[in-house]
Amino acid sequence: MTAPPEGTPIWADAMFSELEGAKSFYGDVLGWTFGEASSEYGNYTQAFADGKAAAAVVPPMPGQEGHSAWCLYLASSDAEATVGRIRDNGGEVLLEPMRVGDFGTMALAREPSGAVFGVWQGGTHEGFEANGVPGAYCWAEVFTREPEKSDAFFTAVFPYRTQRMEESDVDFVVFRNEEGGEPVLGRMRMTDDFPPEVPSYINVYFVVDDCDEAVRRATDRGGVLRFGPMNSPFGRFAALSDPQGAAFTVLDPAKREGDMPKLSDVS
Repeated sequence: MTAPPEGTPIWADAMFSELEGAKSFYGDVLGWTFGEASSEYGNYTQAFADGKAAAAVVPPMPGQEGHSAWCLYLASSDAEATVGRIRDNGGEVLLEPMRVGDFGTMALAREPSGAVFGVWQGGTHEGFEANGVPGAYCWAEVFTREPEKSDAFFTAVFPYRTQRMEESDVDFVVFRNEEGGEPVLGRMRMTDDFPPEVPSYINVYFVVDDCDEAVRRATDRGGVLRFGPMNSPFGRFAALSDPQGAAFTVLDPAKREGDMPKLSDVS
């Protein structure tokens, strides 16, 4: 497999105090099945969509219990060098580059406005295997109250160019990877609709084959509907929190409505 361009979203995982509860919830809502827990790596457990690796869940390490959240990992060909750029551009390194057996090298960081993300230099674990099927990762957005800080940081650390959504009431930009020009990540300014105690975060999107049914299953299992469902040019989507507080969004890409937004390069 060819290594993805620097900064490409490559993996997602989350810590859950109630691991079995998380597996039951996401198994029902996203159709995931789960592999065996790896006791050597803190009971890290991979989730599969249609038999292919889609994400992972893990119990918290001692002292890290608390609010659950999804963590998005961005691809790096040299984790040490990426961590150096994170520091040089005002980010905070939460976990220094750490080798995970033959699977690869990981690091964790916080960008200047507060959103936590991961860095992954792949080894035998090359990232997402599932693509375009229900349960697969499909998109992510940085939600921040300080977009100027986030924009400057991400474009300095990764080879991104930025495009802004035109003719919109929301402050939204798309980061495109300079290598190939593919959109890899969005950035949304958080408005007063978000409670002040909600920190900056990265929201991950997963594919579903029926948005409304996924919402029904999630809320029946104790999840909270935060926004939607609503149609968009990208599909019908809804923002949710699972019963342990982790935010995520479900998207049915088959139900598209409206024209694609116009984007203009940011000087």
